[in-house]
Amino acid sequence: MIAWNSVTRAHVMRAMEEYDRLGPERFFAEHGFAPTTTYELVADNRLYPPKAILGTAYEFATGKRLASGDFEGGKSGAVKVLGQLGFIVRAK
Repeated sequence: MIAWNSVTRAHVMRAMEEYDRLGPERFFAEHGFAPTTTYELVADNRLYPPKAILGTAYEFATGKRLASGDFEGGKSGAVKVLGQLGFIVRAK
């Protein structure tokens, strides 16, 4: 089980900035994730893939890279963690 307590709101914001800077295709290629299928993270009228953003935020926080299969993206995974950090995640 992954300890998410190292990840702060600032790490998530940094991951979203990275996504905006690189664009989706390059972001996924560089950080090892894929587009979202079920949920979307909503911030500043923009949409982000929650699992990819949280995984990248974890990498920024700890220096350790997670693969997509290392954690869940759904309600009990990335959606829950991001919600606890004050982010809005909704079903697609």
